[in-house]
Amino acid sequence: MTEHSLSEAEYDAVTDAAAHWCMRLHANDCTAEERQAFEQWHDAHPLHAFEYEAMLEIWDVAGDLPRPASTTPALPVRPSTPWRSLGIAAAVCAVALPLAAYTGWNLGWLPNAYQHFETTDNVRQVTLSDGSQVELNLGTELTFRNYKDERRATLKKGEAFFSVSHDMTHPFIVKAAEGRIRVTGTQFNVWLYEDQVRVNLIEGSVLVTSNDTLNGDGLQLGPAMQAHFRHGDFMPQISQTYTNDQSLAWRSGKLVLDDLPLSEALPLINRYLSKPIMVADKSTASIRLGGIYNIKELNNLVASLPKVLPVYLTRNENGNPVLNLIPQQTPKS
Repeated sequence: MTEHSLSEAEYDAVTDAAAHWCMRLHANDCTAEERQAFEQWHDAHPLHAFEYEAMLEIWDVAGDLPRPASTTPALPVRPSTPWRSLGIAAAVCAVALPLAAYTGWNLGWLPNAYQHFETTDNVRQVTLSDGSQVELNLGTELTFRNYKDERRATLKKGEAFFSVSHDMTHPFIVKAAEGRIRVTGTQFNVWLYEDQVRVNLIEGSVLVTSNDTLNGDGLQLGPAMQAHFRHGDFMPQISQTYTNDQSLAWRSGKLVLDDLPLSEALPLINRYLSKPIMVADKSTASIRLGGIYNIKELNNLVASLPKVLPVYLTRNENGNPVLNLIPQQTPKS
């Protein structure tokens, strides 16, 4: 598990690096080795890409600034050296960046805070810069940006339980897959696996849309309601949760399966596995599975399934375990 809320000094260091790469990549003597090093830096952290794109905008704006007319006699022009070009570009960035950041914040384009969290094999609670609390399940990645007009969290994978600080004028948006959850202050859980998203509301209200490019804020959930959608769904499916719903048992380190068909149980299991379990056909997918499992020990479940279900295990070409229904023998006449 890694968790990192950037300090001001670290944020400034990323900005400086973005300015350096912007200048080097625009220089005529930029080498192939430098371009390769830039690609590695760019892909190492989401903030690197974000800051570099912002620096490109500043560079383009600086290039369009009008040049003041000179009233002094023309002097012989010396050929510009790479270091002189870099110095001019650095000066432009040094002046333009604070202004661009201030303007970007006021226009709602740039955040004044960025946080990135990632867990591997431990459940973890983190505090966002707005005071909201988030509990992260195993194998979860979350980013948070605080803008002037909204707070924006992106769940890239995994599962998170949110306790959002109430602020009617500063809504909290969670993006998961193609969907969006909009709140002002509440408690809710978001689960993401591949292209499937499920939202469980505990307290308050949220608006859920399955595609954030659609107009409107989506469907409203009240307490004890849940929404489920996947890629391509025009609208999320809304349902009531049961009184004894155990979907949040992960916060206690458990996965509770309440007699679910494998088609529904395996996505809940697979997000904890390095090699997801597959089913051979629809008949196998309809077999039901129940039980209470430790989320840190689910890798052991694969080998035990043939002992509790009428299935046998094979492997596909990618090495994934595949469950196959054991054919029923026809009784002899």
